[in-house]
Amino acid sequence: MSVRDLADYPWDAVVPYAERARAHADGICDLSIGSPVDPTPEVVRRALSEATDAHAYPQTVGTPRLREAIVEWFARRRGVPGLEARHVLPTIGSKELVALLPTLLGLGAGDVVVHPRAAYPTYEVGARIVGATPLASDEPDEWPEGTRLIWINSPGNPDGRVWDVPELRRAVARARELGAVIAGDECYAELGWDAPWDAEPVPSILDPRVVGDTRENVLSVYSLSKQSNLAGYRAAFVAGCARVVGDLLAARKHLGLMPPAPVQHAMAVALADDGHVAEQWERYRARRATLRPAVEAAGFRVDRSEAGLYLWATEGRDAWESMGRLADLGILAGPGVFYGPHFPQHVRLSLTASDERIAAAAARLHATA
Repeated sequence: MSVRDLADYPWDAVVPYAERARAHADGICDLSIGSPVDPTPEVVRRALSEATDAHAYPQTVGTPRLREAIVEWFARRRGVPGLEARHVLPTIGSKELVALLPTLLGLGAGDVVVHPRAAYPTYEVGARIVGATPLASDEPDEWPEGTRLIWINSPGNPDGRVWDVPELRRAVARARELGAVIAGDECYAELGWDAPWDAEPVPSILDPRVVGDTRENVLSVYSLSKQSNLAGYRAAFVAGCARVVGDLLAARKHLGLMPPAPVQHAMAVALADDGHVAEQWERYRARRATLRPAVEAAGFRVDRSEAGLYLWATEGRDAWESMGRLADLGILAGPGVFYGPHFPQHVRLSLTASDERIAAAAARLHATA
């Protein structure tokens, strides 16, 4: 498959609904795309400015300080002790790694790439680009022979699903039976809503309770876009199996895939500072507490959504009809069909809008109850 064969970018289909929402007398409440609206923390912006004398090429492997910060963060915030520098690698955001991982692993025709049933499209795109077969499945028993790569997304986008330790352990066990690499996309892990921020973390696929005494063929992918408002920095990393990480490093050196040096410095500072993450968690918690009751009062059922930046909701009819109803209220959502054919009646509502716009959306929804 060539890039010319890729489908049109799906968000183009939302443009007419955005125009309807903008016509609202009080303006649009754009809850469609999960791009942060809150400021990048000052401690991170200051770190970036301190590192602008970046005259030399950056290190693909990451600076020693950054790799140490990733290792320490996994131990402190993710319940994953024992990592070393050889287990971690920075990336230019997480989306490029998701899209390129089948390529970097050497997958091709005849190989199967498993991804969640409710999934943002990049998992499937990465598989199709190399000619592999994408398979949407959340059930390890369904994963067939010939599977070479398995994606777990916990907490999930769009549905906010969290895989618990037994579920993750079962998935890893099946991957090992198949000889497949299993990668946990965990970019929303600091945004769990069933417990306080400083309580037990959302389980990582690298948790010792999941992997036992070996990380072979197991990866965790993480981004600072959500917890630290660094979407514009393209700041992310992968961690886990030293052999796979080493193979990715070798390929990325040849391809010139290296985060800019100032970004690497800012990442190290961000990972060491828990204060700004707790503040951002509280912002999203408050927005969720405002929006969810309003969505439910307006006749929607919210499914899962126990973590992450979204409410995954349905009113039991075609998603495009719900999109139209919301647009007439000046609210723009994302249709569930963008996240796979299994959810034609769901919409995704993002918490990444200002407090004022979230409150406005909630008021409009309550008025329809």
